[in-house]
Amino acid sequence: MEEFKKKLIHLHHCRGIGWKSMYKILTFDPALSQLYDVSSNTWRQLLHIPEKQLNDFLHDLHTLSIENFLQQYLLNNVQCITIYDSVYPVKLKNIYNPPWVLYVRGETQLLSAVPILAVVGPRRPSTYGIDITRNLLMPLVKKGYIIISGLASGIDAIAHQTALKYSGKTIGVLGSGIFQIYPKENIPIALEMMRKGTVMSEYPPFKKAEPWMFPNRNRIISGMAEGVLITEAKEKSGSLITAYSALEQGREVFAVPGNITSELSIGTNKLIQEGAKPILSHLDIEEEILLPQQNKGG
Repeated sequence: MEEFKKKLIHLHHCRGIGWKSMYKILTFDPALSQLYDVSSNTWRQLLHIPEKQLNDFLHDLHTLSIENFLQQYLLNNVQCITIYDSVYPVKLKNIYNPPWVLYVRGETQLLSAVPILAVVGPRRPSTYGIDITRNLLMPLVKKGYIIISGLASGIDAIAHQTALKYSGKTIGVLGSGIFQIYPKENIPIALEMMRKGTVMSEYPPFKKAEPWMFPNRNRIISGMAEGVLITEAKEKSGSLITAYSALEQGREVFAVPGNITSELSIGTNKLIQEGAKPILSHLDIEEEILLPQQNKGG
């Protein structure tokens, strides 16, 4: 692995800094040639972070052995893809705060495949939500649509399982590291996806899930896709965060209409009011997201 890439991954493993700090560091030293020689005072002036965070960062920068981590990732078939690598998905480069590094296990070619449909919904869906998700996705999967979701309980899991059941391809975007899959009940699905599809995360593999990570990863789910399907959603939910991320990114937003007295349909009905396309069958999605051969034919 080239030296710059190792240094970038090392930075990405350091505590105390986030996306903006890494941006500042790369602006200050684009080749990371001075990374291990910068004084504490220079870091303090550059980063403007609390002293404890700075100390955590400096400790990890100068003591953490990135070689040991990279060896473990290699042994576990985890690939580290930086934003500078050719296999990094082009669609993600254009989103707000694109991940500096992606940790991927599975088929990396899926990252740039088309068409990708994101599917999101509640962790505790209704029977209607489960049935409609399966019914909409089955024909799409059979035609070659790739399903991306967040490997959470509920609709996410249903979406991934439907893709696998009909021999389709699916991508899971974790809100934790690949070695810390959450929720644990989805570990069997994740392992199957690592063999037959792709599991990815912007967090280093040993990073445990924290609440703030889940809204963060929603921008990746929508950013990887041509469109986002929301089958059910409460008035305030992670699914709506994903939908609004999709709108900001210029992606298509599809919503399944539901009973106006159902708490789980308030979010989707509201999205339709705001301009999302109401979905009554899989054909409504196919009209907006064409398969490659359809694009060529048109």
